[in-house]
Amino acid sequence: RAIEKTYGKRGAAVVAQNFAAVDATLAHLYEVPVPLMASSAIAIKPPVPIYAPAFVRDVTAKMIAGEGDALPVSAMPVDGTYPTGTAQWEKRNIALEIPVWDEDLCIQCGKCVLVCPHAVIRAKVYERAHLADAPETFKSSSARWRQFKDFEYTLQVAPEDCTGCALCVEACPAVSKSNNLVKALMMREQLPLRESEARNWDFFLDLPEADRANLNPLAVKDTQLLQPLFEFSGACQGCGETPYLKLISQLYGDRAIIANATGCSSIYGGNLPTTPWAQNKAGRGPAWSNSLFEDNAEFGLGMRLTLDKQLEFARELVGRLRGMIGADLAASIVGADQSSDALIEAQRERVVLLKERLREIPSVDAKNLASIADVLVDKLVWIVGGDGWAYDIGYGGLDHVLASGRNVNILVLDTEVYSNTGGQMSKSTPRGAVAEFAAGGKARPKKDLARLAMTYGNIYVARIAMGASDTQTIRAIVEAAKYNGPSLIIAYSHCIAHGINMTKGMEQQKLATATGYWPLFRYNPDLAAAGRNPLQLDSKPPALPLEAYIYNETRYKALTQSDPDIARRLLIEAQADVNKEWQALEQLAAMRYAPDGDGGPH
Repeated sequence: RAIEKTYGKRGAAVVAQNFAAVDATLAHLYEVPVPLMASSAIAIKPPVPIYAPAFVRDVTAKMIAGEGDALPVSAMPVDGTYPTGTAQWEKRNIALEIPVWDEDLCIQCGKCVLVCPHAVIRAKVYERAHLADAPETFKSSSARWRQFKDFEYTLQVAPEDCTGCALCVEACPAVSKSNNLVKALMMREQLPLRESEARNWDFFLDLPEADRANLNPLAVKDTQLLQPLFEFSGACQGCGETPYLKLISQLYGDRAIIANATGCSSIYGGNLPTTPWAQNKAGRGPAWSNSLFEDNAEFGLGMRLTLDKQLEFARELVGRLRGMIGADLAASIVGADQSSDALIEAQRERVVLLKERLREIPSVDAKNLASIADVLVDKLVWIVGGDGWAYDIGYGGLDHVLASGRNVNILVLDTEVYSNTGGQMSKSTPRGAVAEFAAGGKARPKKDLARLAMTYGNIYVARIAMGASDTQTIRAIVEAAKYNGPSLIIAYSHCIAHGINMTKGMEQQKLATATGYWPLFRYNPDLAAAGRNPLQLDSKPPALPLEAYIYNETRYKALTQSDPDIARRLLIEAQADVNKEWQALEQLAAMRYAPDGDGGPH
């Protein structure tokens, strides 16, 4: 009766599975004698390795071990700032199976690296000389890049950090010609591979990173070579949110400042006991902090305003000290083009030189400039949160920030439900879906946040789904970062709350787009200024009926069990919603724009 009450709304199949689990448990019960004293020779590993940093050993490890209450207040950072990159020390070892790479089948496309939710599968290219001291089981193959001729390529898995979600295997397009069931990545039992692959992972980490100046940030093949600065989070196995955050950390992590709304992304991104936000070998990485549902957009706007004021003051001080720091350096550092990784690095070198010269100048202005000189290197503010924040509780603040015209990037990780607090309905929940407070299926359509933002005319807006188009996802993020003004990216994020096999998460994203439910587009105001239509549709017209997508998910399927008549009616209405939205987007995308200066359609 308890099972039927708890899982009845999930459908008869789920109830039957729970019955079977109870029956199997009863059939296999046996007594385990407990000795008076421990007799095992197997020692429990410490919470973190002994070579972890002191703070991780002394503070983080005790939290991981459940002994946080024993920590004195004096052990806490006095200013509340926690070290980043601490998730790497947990080594959870939760995967029963991990992906194993076949270097002969691999086409080096990078799709597996892109979709990995936990950054546990990575690629590097490097000179062959680095293989001299490689472990015996370390794999490599010749790199397939023009700019990395005669280099080696390795795809490596972190066995103790992998969650075993198998999204990488699902995304892999490289199939054996002799057996279409065999791919370049296949799941294998973790335990026999753990020690050897852990050694391979440690060796892999010491290999040099690729020169970013030689990489195209718009190419999936190249992004796999960018070091992720978001790694090993505690998100659900196969999470649909984290691949977007990881990608942003690869593209912009060494100069990103992140305001995070309370929600899933603040829980798996937080700093207690560990944080997945990391830093590169130069010690650079994202600065991250979270705020409440109701004010995160304003929190992020405050970061942008602070940066802008600091930059204004820094440039003013450079002008005042021009004669002492050198006219050429002053001019180049203030007027620097910072539109690429190579140009960013050149600006960093100028800032280093500036600091050296400031040390020789005994003035208050020199001291003040030295304290904020790093702001002269371009920073990006990312305001991140889920649909509960963006569509609901924080929408007023979000709208205020979008209307401010300030240069902020907003990423909405849209799971269409309050995932972190138990699956409550949000204004992003689609018509016909079952959720808390919508047990009979949501009767109204999903709020169209993207269209609302587009009405301003000066906001970059994109709707993306990595599983539907990885290239469009990357292009939208890069364009949003380059746009000098507010940008809004709404990212389809499959979720365990949808009631799906998370291994098939990217396939569900593809179906969402193929049915027209989640059309992909980019709205770029810069195009309107050039006389072009700012709206670009990036997906094809619906090719499948909506039910081909929604009835793979328990959140929709449950209603067909509990109230078939309502389910049929809501399906018809939801299909009409899809058709109506696609027609509206097609009309907007077909409008002609004339370069007459008013930015309007003709």
